[in-house]
Amino acid sequence: MPLVSVVIPSFNRAYCLARTLDSALAQTYNEIEVLVVDDGSTDDTRTMIQTRYANDKRVRYLYQANRGVAAARNTGIGAATGAFVALLDSDDVWQPWKIELQVCCMQK
Repeated sequence: MPLVSVVIPSFNRAYCLARTLDSALAQTYNEIEVLVVDDGSTDDTRTMIQTRYANDKRVRYLYQANRGVAAARNTGIGAATGAFVALLDSDDVWQPWKIELQVCCMQK
């Protein structure tokens, strides 16, 4: 099973980011890494990630000075180690079968 890198750019979204991350981590497809790219947040994003996801080795936190969502996505893509990259906005959620279905389609 190929690894899928989920890239989540975020700026001051601590209030909704946990719901987004939980939806990525609840995928029926297990071979994932989740890269949260903090684009210079001034809220509690870093603390929330460190507190809630410190023990989940699938989650990687990356910080950069604020350069915008495109730069944050590019940072995440550059750090990704998966065969596939999936982009997830920090205020969105996925159905639990999303990645499994997409990998199946891409492999066909």
